Amino acid sequence: MLGEGKIAGDTNGTLEFAVKTEHKYPYLWDAKQNNWAVRRDVRNVFLMGNGNASWDKARVQHNEWFGVNATIKSSIGPEIGIGNKMGNFTKDHVMILKSCIGNRALGWDLLPPGSKEWDYTNSKNETYTYAAYHESPGKWPKGHKTPPVGWMAGEQYDGDVGIAEHVLSNLNTYYPGITKYEVAGFFWWQGDKDSRDMGYSTRYEFNLVNLINQLRKTFNAPNAKFVTASLGQTVKGDKSGGGLILDAMLAVDGTSGKYPGFKGNVAAVYTHPLMAGPGSSGSHYGGNAKTYMNIGLAMGDAMVGLLKGDLI
Repeated sequence: MLGEGKIAGDTNGTLEFAVKTEHKYPYLWDAKQNNWAVRRDVRNVFLMGNGNASWDKARVQHNEWFGVNATIKSSIGPEIGIGNKMGNFTKDHVMILKSCIGNRALGWDLLPPGSKEWDYTNSKNETYTYAAYHESPGKWPKGHKTPPVGWMAGEQYDGDVGIAEHVLSNLNTYYPGITKYEVAGFFWWQGDKDSRDMGYSTRYEFNLVNLINQLRKTFNAPNAKFVTASLGQTVKGDKSGGGLILDAMLAVDGTSGKYPGFKGNVAAVYTHPLMAGPGSSGSHYGGNAKTYMNIGLAMGDAMVGLLKGDLI
């Protein structure tokens, strides 16, 4: 999950305008302190690393109590809505741990372990073989593999997971006073880069199923819930790459019946109706903070539904 919703400013689309002028999301503002509210029952941790680089090259974006903090980063992502929903749902300590970077594809950079090669024939009747986990390059003409490049399939998956594991193994650094944890759920809002390659788009459902199962295995969390959200610009019935990704997400939703093992523990959020302005995933939705808040709140509601057992 990445976000570029603008915080400050007195124009429509910024979070400040939404809260102060339109009186939306009132819980984000502390009137007594005349500042953004801070809740000390939820921890906000966000690290960004490029690929499977060493830990010391990962950038700490946030490591603080939950709230809107423009002094650290001038934009928000969906985690602001998610964190408030999670904090209101449970009396337990909550950490929203975000480990990701932009411009990455599930079919290449984020390909989960265990993924095999697959073939795709394009509209020109050209067939390409796409890389398996830890193969390089990303694709090649079938039967004619080309030399590796300086990147391999799943390299960003390895890096993002490694960062998350580092945080969890040093928990007191990121959540003072807490020494043990349970992974209750995963949030996934991604797909822009996959939508630009039909080979990735047609394989997205297969890869998403693999991702859900692999994340649960990696973090020893077989019962962890999973919420995925579609690209905001994509409408139902779209036949483009984005439409295939939306269809894939709706298919893995436990209510679809296609994957009985996902019933009651996987949910998909259709985000197009939640768009608060023009823009798309490629342009970070025009920086509209309300889009990020609306989608984050909807993802949080979906997770609460799964945790309560309502979505069965």
